[in-house]
Amino acid sequence: MKEFQNFMVCNHPLIQHKLSILRDVETGCKEFRELVSEIAMLVAYEATRDLPLEDVEIETPLEKMTAKSIAGKKLAIIPILRAGLGMEPGILTLIPAAKVGHIGLYRDPETALPVTYYCKLPQDISERIAIIIDPMLATGGSAVAAIDLLKNSGVKHIKMMNIVAAPEGVEAVLSAHPDVQIYAAALDRELNSHSYILPGLGDAGDRIFGTK
Repeated sequence: MKEFQNFMVCNHPLIQHKLSILRDVETGCKEFRELVSEIAMLVAYEATRDLPLEDVEIETPLEKMTAKSIAGKKLAIIPILRAGLGMEPGILTLIPAAKVGHIGLYRDPETALPVTYYCKLPQDISERIAIIIDPMLATGGSAVAAIDLLKNSGVKHIKMMNIVAAPEGVEAVLSAHPDVQIYAAALDRELNSHSYILPGLGDAGDRIFGTK
């Protein structure tokens, strides 16, 4: 399978175990929703590994010491509606101080291009590291549009987190935005004729919210 620069598959055993259950057609809505949140938290652990640290002086119950604290820009989590909402709780459990924005996109049936129908970002988004979250990276059209929107809002440092990605989507995103780092639990084989990821896990939004 093709290798991509700035794309990382998170191969931790816990992630891969939970992903296997997530893919299973027999996994119900409640368990699916919980697994999406849990996998998102574990992938976020990898996606934030390179955050810079600085020394801070603290006092333990026994003595003063020099400890470590995250330095520099703060984080913003940006779910792509609606499926991205399923990843949000797990990431906020790990990074409760992160601010949250939302981007809503749909595909125009005539042009097949993504259209923004909703966008609400933190006021200081240009000063933050933005992490776009969406369980599926299929064609990459929505991801590219979301990154375009953030860059037009002044964001300089953008990462993307997915659960399952298709090679076509990864290539589309990195061709348009080679500076963006993508983290996923799996790189699947391909897209089918309807742009569904194979082997995939079905429609993430429908399985998270029980709408199908």
